[in-house]
Amino acid sequence: MARLARYAWAVLGYNLAVIAWGAYVRATGSGAGCGAHWPLCNGDIVPRAPAVQTLIEYSHRLTSGVALLSVVVLFFWARRVSRPGHPVRMGATVSLAFMVTEALLGAGLVLFQLVADDASAARAFAVAAHLLNTFLLLAAITLTVFWANGGGALRLDSRRPGLRRLISAGIALLIVSVMGAITALGDTLFPAATLGEGLRADLSATSHVLVRLRTIHPVLAVVTALHLMGSVWQVAGNRLAGRALARTLTWLLAVQLVAGFVNVMLLAPVWLQLVHLLLADAA
Repeated sequence: MARLARYAWAVLGYNLAVIAWGAYVRATGSGAGCGAHWPLCNGDIVPRAPAVQTLIEYSHRLTSGVALLSVVVLFFWARRVSRPGHPVRMGATVSLAFMVTEALLGAGLVLFQLVADDASAARAFAVAAHLLNTFLLLAAITLTVFWANGGGALRLDSRRPGLRRLISAGIALLIVSVMGAITALGDTLFPAATLGEGLRADLSATSHVLVRLRTIHPVLAVVTALHLMGSVWQVAGNRLAGRALARTLTWLLAVQLVAGFVNVMLLAPVWLQLVHLLLADAA
C-alpha cells in the first residue's frame, strides 16, 4: 500500500500540472489549435508543420492522455492491493469516473468548437462544467491519496458544531470557482487595456454578458472565503490536527484573495491566472 500511496501522490501532482496547462491553452486562445478534430489534430495523428497554437493544444492532449492512463493504473493498482470494501477502491473508482467525464468535456469543447473566440452561452456553461468536474476529480484523487496512506473512512456526524455550515461553505466555494472560470473566460475574450476601461466595461449595460459578470466573482469570493474560514475553525474545535488544518486553509484563502486582487489590478496576466487557478485547486 505504501507504493500505491506514493504513486497516488504523483498522480495528484501530475494532474495539477495538466490542469494548469489546460488553463494556459484557454488563456492563450489555443483551444482551436487542432481545429474541430478530436482525438486527431487537424486530421492527423501527429500534426505536420504545426503553428504555435497547434503545439500548445496538441501538447495538452498528449499530457491529458497520460493523465487518463495514470488514473487507469491507479484504479487497477488500488483493486489489486486492497481488499473489497476498502475506501481506497472507491476513491480510485470515482477518480476514474471523473477522469473519463473530464476527457469527454474537453473533447466536447473541441468538437462543438466552443474554443478560441467563441463567446456563446454554451461555451460559458461548458467551461463552468469543465472546471466543476476538475475540482471533483482532484477531490477524488486527494481522497484516494488519503486512504492509500492509511486514512479511515469518512464519517459525517451531523451533530458536530458547524458541519452544516462547513458543507454550505464548500458548495459556495464550488459556485465561486465556477464564476471564476466564467470571469477568466471573459478576461480572455474581452481584455481591457487599462483598469479604468475594464471597470467601465464591467458596469456598462451594453457590454457582453461575460464582461458584466466579472463584477460578481470578486464579491462572492470575499464573502465565501470569510464564511469558509469561520466554518472550518468552528468544526476544528480544540483538536490540534483540526486547528492545524484550519490554520493552513485560512492562510491559503488569504493568499488566494490577495492573488485575486492583484489579478484584477494587473488585468489578468496569463501567469497570474495560472497561479490563481492552482491556489483554487489547493483550497
